[in-house]
Amino acid sequence: MFANEMNEATCIIGHKRSHECNEEVEEPQKTKKKRKVDEDTCQNQHQRKEKKSRLSAGLFGEDCEISHEQVYEFLKYAALGKRHNAAQPSWCRIYHRRHLAKVVVIVLQEVSQLYFYRFYLQFKHLRRAFQHRFSLPPTSANFIASVCGEGISMKHQNSIPGSASASNGHISKNSDLQKDPIIEKYGEEKHGLTSYILTLEEMRKYNYPLEGSPGCENYVHTQCESPRTDSSPLFGLDCEMCLTEKGNEVTRVSLVDAEGQCIMDELIKPETQILNYLTRYSGITRKILLPVKTKLPEIQDKLKKLLPRDAVLVGHSLNADLHALQMIHPSVIDTSLLFARHKGRRFKLKFLAKAVLGKEIQCENKVGHDPTEDAEAAIELLQYFIDQGPRKVVELNLETVLSAPNLMELSQQKSALQLQQNGIQKQSSEPPSIPKSWRFLDHLNATGQKTLLLSRKELASSGLCQNSLSASNKQILKRAIQEVPLSSFSIIQLALRSEHVAPDLVAEVCEKMRIKLADMLTVYAGPFDKDFCLNSLRREFKKCGPIHSLTVLTETHQPHICIQYEVLEAAQLAMESLNGADVAGSCIKVQRPVTVMMVDCDMLIKELEMDIENEGVIYVAGLKKTLTETDLHEKFSHLKDLQALFWPRDLKRGKHRNYCFLKFQTSESALEALQDINRQGAEGSRLRSRKALTPSHLHRWICHMAHNDGNPIQLAHHILHVKKEQLSTSEQDLRKKLKKLDHGIKKLYRSLENNTLCVVLLPGVNSVHGSFSGLGLMGIKEESRSSAC
Repeated sequence: MFANEMNEATCIIGHKRSHECNEEVEEPQKTKKKRKVDEDTCQNQHQRKEKKSRLSAGLFGEDCEISHEQVYEFLKYAALGKRHNAAQPSWCRIYHRRHLAKVVVIVLQEVSQLYFYRFYLQFKHLRRAFQHRFSLPPTSANFIASVCGEGISMKHQNSIPGSASASNGHISKNSDLQKDPIIEKYGEEKHGLTSYILTLEEMRKYNYPLEGSPGCENYVHTQCESPRTDSSPLFGLDCEMCLTEKGNEVTRVSLVDAEGQCIMDELIKPETQILNYLTRYSGITRKILLPVKTKLPEIQDKLKKLLPRDAVLVGHSLNADLHALQMIHPSVIDTSLLFARHKGRRFKLKFLAKAVLGKEIQCENKVGHDPTEDAEAAIELLQYFIDQGPRKVVELNLETVLSAPNLMELSQQKSALQLQQNGIQKQSSEPPSIPKSWRFLDHLNATGQKTLLLSRKELASSGLCQNSLSASNKQILKRAIQEVPLSSFSIIQLALRSEHVAPDLVAEVCEKMRIKLADMLTVYAGPFDKDFCLNSLRREFKKCGPIHSLTVLTETHQPHICIQYEVLEAAQLAMESLNGADVAGSCIKVQRPVTVMMVDCDMLIKELEMDIENEGVIYVAGLKKTLTETDLHEKFSHLKDLQALFWPRDLKRGKHRNYCFLKFQTSESALEALQDINRQGAEGSRLRSRKALTPSHLHRWICHMAHNDGNPIQLAHHILHVKKEQLSTSEQDLRKKLKKLDHGIKKLYRSLENNTLCVVLLPGVNSVHGSFSGLGLMGIKEESRSSAC
């Protein structure tokens, strides 16, 4: 649009000059031709200069979660284009990538999707400036390193150069691949962590402690019974044992989280006398255990308190550890079974750590094994398996490496990076050659394109080169405004203070978000006659959308009903279409709950309608159960500029719901469609429609938050002692800080050159206290949008 306006302006100016010249003196023909050539050249240069890049993302639908690896591939392509094996991402296309001025990535450390939508009105700039939004899985490792390809580069480097597949220059034959036990069990495609959790039959087969199993009568259950998802928190567990009069008893236990942080490392005094300390393996000596008073029941209680309800335990031959702890846990991933071999054989943890991760554990020069180190290795092996997928694991040719130790040495010499707790560190003093197809930041530097990383001092553990460390967000943003224009690729890492991401405050924010969503989904209607028909009322209100619950209120003078819907649009549609209507022979009033948290509800609804994610999107309710996808497309095919259709499913039954969302190319086309559908409704059609309120990536999250009666975070008991007044004060302070942070990002965004790709990443949180999804926002800066924000 901007380019066309420039062209029109050029044509008008050119015409005026020609007219003026004819009035005065007629120029020689040669001069006219020269001027015409100059004007054409100038106009072509204008067109090239003003050619704008744009994004087209397929993020309209239920599955809008983008993995860290997909973000990395996107940033890699944005920075390098088709050079150096950078491919156009399938989930988002960049048109005219060569015209991108710069790439800027802003990371708000430890901020999640929860904070963004709880304080939605405070993020005035972020929600208006960026055209595309997507969910991110909670971070389980170093986030900056993962989205910049550092962790990915390490993993690709660990493919064995001397193995059969690599030495031949191609992967194994497909027929051989299909016979591999890993492929037979998991297939070739990547899966989330839930695909690798042992089934009940597998747990029984491999002697895991189960309720009702012989010998497990007095075992303690972790009480972690919530459903598992691919975002459930991971915990690595490992124990060391000594030989006692009773047999092998646990004397040390370690628990690490998904980031490799040790959250528990305890020594345990066994019940009976020790016969052999097994120091060579356990590292335990008489001197170490002498002052220890902790007994096993205390450790069991501590583990129960530390583990969230949906925790997944990871370990190598984890059944032995759980038996030693005398505990039952329903969801486990066993890395000795994950990296499957023929005939039921298993790889040792030490071998897998070295061959897959490039890490040395259980070293000969150490006295005994370190359970923390082993638990961390198990977690990293699982993360590698999930990130790379079964096919990449098979291509490591682990059997070949195991039978030829020299290949292991060769692979270690050529391995460029080693994944550590705080990032990526070099293996030796002589830096090996790194395939530039993986590390695009190195490529940018090598070709003279400057890269920039600005970060808080306390966050300087990403493993990447820090260009500048600052003490505050204000200093970082000030430097960014000065230095980003000089760099081709910039990463700006900002963070909240520790008290703003404390578990007790997160718990309060989460609970208030759940309550507010539940209130926004709820409407009260009435009064009705005493002999009203409840089923007919249910049918009438269901026309607006799916109902979660309907309750009759008898405390009022005349009967009223309370309806809680499953989507915001349904509740709002009921408010707009049924308030003041004649229903079941009564003129009723429909209203939302009147609470302190609902005072700004009307403003919030208005802002959600204007959300850039909902631009050109309408909600349609009243779809028949008998409709098929083909029927639905045909039903709306006459609507002008219809771009996409999103028809949610019931997650439990797998059937389509009685509502859908339609996305149009322009807001004008969406408004015309809305009027057309509502006109049909007035003429007797079942369909009802209004503007969309819910960005498509939020549907599942809202349903989970609003209808979850319990607190989704499993918090330590000390939170109960925190005064509510203090929490409220902290939340008010957090609200101000987020508003200030949004304003700072706005200033930085406005300073960016036009045609700059800007990506804002909220990594989310995955800790012992709970798991919260992250959020990504992205867009290419335009002058018109910048001035509007």
